[in-house]
Amino acid sequence: MRIISGKYKSRRISAPSKLPVRPTTDMAKEALFNILNNRYYFDEVAFLDLFAGTGNISYEFASRGCEKITAVDGDFGCVQFVSKTAAELDLDITALKSDVFSFLEKTVIKSDIIFADPPYDMPLEDFERLPELVFEKDLLLKDGILIIEHAKQTDLSHLSNFVNKRKYGGSVFSFFELP
Repeated sequence: MRIISGKYKSRRISAPSKLPVRPTTDMAKEALFNILNNRYYFDEVAFLDLFAGTGNISYEFASRGCEKITAVDGDFGCVQFVSKTAAELDLDITALKSDVFSFLEKTVIKSDIIFADPPYDMPLEDFERLPELVFEKDLLLKDGILIIEHAKQTDLSHLSNFVNKRKYGGSVFSFFELP
């Protein structure tokens, strides 16, 4: 995995092979940040990374100057790896071990950008719960956005607050915003 821009541009990070993850590809990550670059100043953004895995997306935000980053994952090894890597690179990332749905039910953290990269084989009803909880709990700040990465076989366009989707290879980013 490689950080593609910012302070740590071209920095390679090697995650242990035993982690149950599927990191976002460089191509998809670069396309996503091209979209976000036109909308946000990263040093002013509060970012929430759900199903954080290796922390791939969190590192990218931190490298671009984001200082308010929370990474949530249910796997202890993933949380340990994100915490260790963040400490080594002196990145301000708070890594939390929690079931994402339990976290969303209880958290009061509001963010400008919420990114969720759940397992592609997660049941559709769980994919549907993500935007439902984010909007029900009012977790987005003004002009905030929820981005869910999923397989191209999964369609979330029927959900409330869906605004757009972008396909990159076998991955799709679905975007949700308050009207």
